[in-house]
Amino acid sequence: MSMSPEPIHTERAPAAIGPYRQAVAYGDLVFTAGQVALDPATGEMVGGGDVGRETEQVLRNLRAVLEAAGSHMARVLRCEVYLADLSDFARMNEVYGRHFGDAPPARVTVEVARLPKDARVEISAVAARR
Repeated sequence: MSMSPEPIHTERAPAAIGPYRQAVAYGDLVFTAGQVALDPATGEMVGGGDVGRETEQVLRNLRAVLEAAGSHMARVLRCEVYLADLSDFARMNEVYGRHFGDAPPARVTVEVARLPKDARVEISAVAARR
């Protein structure tokens, strides 16, 4: 029996702004697209350039996508965090830590030249479904 990638979509997270999916599940793993601080209801950026407020929205979006795939934050194995300015690391990290608690996943954090919609932060994840 061969497995096929399963597209994941939820109205509780922003729609894709390009030719990609919110997430793809493959077997027991979920691979999310990068999430920025878009409000799923309006499609507008939230946070007003405040990386802490943006990170809160990003993680709400990420949680919604994971739940649509049958997973949750406690099953996240790895995150990739992209920051427009590495000097925002401490504030992002503070908010991120509240969402992952005592058992955070492995993580990569890098500074990038620019993010979609001029976001301050973008986060993607790989998670287990079971």
